[in-house]
Parts: sequence; structure tokens; C-alpha cells
Amino acid sequence: MHMRSKRFGSQVVLLALSGSLLVGCQSAGGPSSGTQEYFTWVDDQGRVQQSPIIREPEEAAREETASAESNDGVPAGTVASSAQSGSPTEQAADSEFNLENYPDGDQLERDGYIRPGEPQPYFSWRDAEGNIRVSYYQPDTRSAVEKGRIKPPVQLTPASIYQQGGVAEPEASREGGDPDAFAVLGIEQAEQSYLEQWAARCCTELETGAVEQRHSGREFGLTLDEASPVHRFASGDSPYVLVQLPAGETETGFILRLRSFARDGLFVPSVAFLDRDMRPARIVTDLVAEFTPESWHRRGFLEAFIPVFPEHGERWLVIFTRDEDVRGQTVIEDERGPRAISHVTRGELSLTELDER
Repeated sequence: MHMRSKRFGSQVVLLALSGSLLVGCQSAGGPSSGTQEYFTWVDDQGRVQQSPIIREPEEAAREETASAESNDGVPAGTVASSAQSGSPTEQAADSEFNLENYPDGDQLERDGYIRPGEPQPYFSWRDAEGNIRVSYYQPDTRSAVEKGRIKPPVQLTPASIYQQGGVAEPEASREGGDPDAFAVLGIEQAEQSYLEQWAARCCTELETGAVEQRHSGREFGLTLDEASPVHRFASGDSPYVLVQLPAGETETGFILRLRSFARDGLFVPSVAFLDRDMRPARIVTDLVAEFTPESWHRRGFLEAFIPVFPEHGERWLVIFTRDEDVRGQTVIEDERGPRAISHVTRGELSLTELDER
């Protein structure tokens, strides 16, 4: 047992010596010298062997060139220094803050994140004959609304709005004062607000016998004709239609789409919201409604989007028109050129409740 372990120990010593000799050969005439290349391997008996690598002259030249150059022909070891190459003026131009080096993010998004001068993105595919094809494409940068995946938000129609608290209240007159004293002294008394003037002539006396019921979730039509009731509002005599709104305890605010269809003229609507006691709470006039021309399947119409607030006590909706609106006209332009549509006191309307929650 002692002799076998001693022999095994000698083999270990010889292997260590050969390893030292191998290191010496590598340092003296290894690949670092550039004269001879070889690889080291272990045979089936555990002995370390060395075999020289014999290359053809052309292959050796290619390997030497590839090892001496990198980064598309830039010599190895000069990559770090090449970043610092160039004159100070060229370095300053590369870091200059301009649209070429730092493009606008929004514009870059609209361009599909393709910078000027960069190639278009592409995808590869195989045709029926097995050939590889390349197809370039332009990224689709449309929003979800433009793609039709989601509905666009409703834009409320600009208008003149009169409501409680919107206009300063007139000061109370002093007891026993001369009403003509303000005129003598050149002091103007505060005038009544438009809402107060309007409320003085409306709306407790409106007829509620033919109230239009609201239809939630669908469009329903309203007609203003010779049989419609007429009231003398502060803005003039006008036929009107009265619509009952939901109670604020059961429903919160929503948006009402109001359309007025053109037929032998155009009815230009204004609306008033009344509380449960039929007193005006909010008046909406001067609606900047958008006109949609007629087509083969529908008539042209004015369209307005108006918010409704049942939770603020609005219980009734009154639709009417003003004398100044009747005296005007709407000018549109279609395939036949500019055309004027006169305003009338009768017409056909439609209401649709829009749920934007």
C-alpha cells in the first residue's frame, strides 16, 4: 500500500512538472509571440498533449486581419479613443441641443419613432415558392379614438349660460329714498340680471298637460307645430315643448344631445332648466351648434350637446326660440356652393341622453 501511494505521488509530481513546462512553452513561444499557434488537450490516459495548429497561408492572413481589426474596420484598441477623436468644434456639434439630435417627442411619436435618415421598419416572410421576402411598413400612430376602438369624449357646445349666482344681485334701495335721486346724481341703479328678467315672465303658467316624457337610452322625437302651446317669454313669443327630467335622488348629471332638423327652414333652439316649482334655474342661449348637411338617408340638422344636472334641482326642460334667432339665417356650403337656410318658429327636434360615465 505504501509503494502504490508513493508511485501515485510521483505521477502527480511529474504532471505538475509537465504543467510547469507547458506554461514555460506558452510564455516563450505561444500564441502571444505570433510565430506558432497550438492547442492543449488531455488523452485517454490523462496525459496532457500539445498539437500545433497548421493553417493555410490565406486563412492565416484572414485570421490575423480579423483579430487586428474590429467595429467595422476600426483597429482594436482604438475604439475608446475614437469617441474622443475629432476637433472640439465637431464634438460640440454632436452634443448640440437641436431638433436633429433631440427631436420633439410628440412629433417623433407621430412619425412612428423613425428619425430622419433612418430606414423604415420591415418584416420578413416566405412566399409560396419558399423565397424570403422583405416588406417595409409605416407604423400606425393613430390614437385609440382615431382607430375607432373607443368613443371620443363629447365636446360640450359653447353657449351663453345664465344661472343663479352668475350675476351680481342689485343692491337693496334705501327706505324712504327718492327713486329719482340716483338719476339726479348721475348714479345708475343696478339692472336686473337676464335670469331675473326671464323669470319675471316664466314659468309657473306653462301648460303641463302635454308634457313630453323622457326616454332614457334612446333617441326620441319632438315636434313644434301649429298645435304646440305658445308663451310670451322675455325673449319674445315662441312655441315651446316641456320635458320632464329625472329626480336628482335617482340619477346624477348627464349630457343631452339636441338636434334640430331642417325642413322648410331651421328651428334654432334655446333651453331653460326649471326647478320643481317651475322657476328658472339655468338658461342656455346662443348655442354654437354644428350643422350637418343632408345626405341620401337623412335631413340636415343642427346638433348641440348640453349638460343636465338633476342633482342640482333641475326637474324640467323648456325648449323655445328667440325673436332675434328667428330673424337670422344659417349659411351652409355644400356641393352646390353657399346656401342660406331661413330660421322659423316651427320644426322637428330630437333628444338623446348620453351616458359618459
